[in-house]
Amino acid sequence: MSDHELAARLATQAGALLLEVRAELADAPAEDRKAAGDKRSHVFLLAALTAERPADTVLSEEGPQEDADPPRLSASRVWIVDPLDGTREFSELGRTDWAVHVALWQDGELVAGAVTLPAQGVTLATPTVVAPPAGPQAPRVVVSRTRPPAVALAVKDALNGTLVEMGSAGAKVASVVQGLSDVYVHAGGQYEWDSAAPVAVARAAGLHTSRIDGSPLTYNRRDPLLPDLIVCRPELAEAVLAVTAG
Repeated sequence: MSDHELAARLATQAGALLLEVRAELADAPAEDRKAAGDKRSHVFLLAALTAERPADTVLSEEGPQEDADPPRLSASRVWIVDPLDGTREFSELGRTDWAVHVALWQDGELVAGAVTLPAQGVTLATPTVVAPPAGPQAPRVVVSRTRPPAVALAVKDALNGTLVEMGSAGAKVASVVQGLSDVYVHAGGQYEWDSAAPVAVARAAGLHTSRIDGSPLTYNRRDPLLPDLIVCRPELAEAVLAVTAG
């Protein structure tokens, strides 16, 4: 099984597990659903990757606190996973804007990735992702439904665009890939697991990906904090960067 196929399979299976957790705990407090979803998806993904790729290393949002010199920094292959992206949305029964991320970093590059939207029955995975159709004349800028960053609002104004509110980072990037939005700009603090798989999928679809200053997104760094990013249609990149990097 190729790395692309494995990423897609594991993300999809973790998503199915999360739907089971959601159903089992439908009458439980939201905090219980959050905790159970995070833990059970992490345990599944870690066990599956250990079995399927025993020589590889895993960086997971739900993994243990790393020491000052984690082994992954000397590894040539690191799986970067977010077992449940959009925990808040997952805990709110009926919401579909949450995701599972599985990506593979190898020798300095993201080489495979999958984003599953379990409640939508959708998995987007490398190497082949269909490019989104042409968007409307007024670009749609996807933002958090609770705390849209000021830079995203500035991009919306500069492009005479409209806002689309959505939950998790994975769901936002997926919306650009699917042609449901056109620009995603984030500048409020994220980690590598928030964007690795979405960025791998976006690149496979031919989208522009970068930091908000235009510099490349790099992964498997000592500090996994990767606080900002842009994912957008390539024809909009110059206009977006004129705002974010100015």
